[in-house]
Amino acid sequence: MIVSLLVAMDENGGIGIENRLPWRLSSDLRRFKRLTMGHCLIMGRKTHQSIGRPLPGRTNIVVSRNPNYRAEGCLIVGSLEQALELARDHGESEAFVIGGGEIFEQALPIANRIYLTRVHARVKATVFFPALDPEDWEIITTETVASGPQDEYPTTFQVWQRKNR
Repeated sequence: MIVSLLVAMDENGGIGIENRLPWRLSSDLRRFKRLTMGHCLIMGRKTHQSIGRPLPGRTNIVVSRNPNYRAEGCLIVGSLEQALELARDHGESEAFVIGGGEIFEQALPIANRIYLTRVHARVKATVFFPALDPEDWEIITTETVASGPQDEYPTTFQVWQRKNR
């Protein structure tokens, strides 16, 4: 099973502030839906709470250290390893880790692919994506999107593939 991270980050690696995204990017949300539909999404509790509901057409797996945490329409597990095992049990070919910061930190060492939206701005952020070592990764596709009425900032969509995996 391919383990993919799906993230949008600004020029400083910022990915969130106060449990929300720090931008409005419709093209990124459309890409997110297109990539993840029909797949397992793995997210931390805070990310799930910021979304506020299970995302339709996908298996929503929430990782929480709280054994009493409940979320209607979601599968709750206690660790990233359990989430990946559950995705495999569902016959998943590619599981998407969608945040937040703690889950990305745990998943980066085992990830095969990163779908990265580079937001060409510096915004106020309190949560950051871990640093990527260019020795471990190569960019295999790039697509630039201009800012506009539906996209607050210009962006570049990139797919990063781990080298030697």
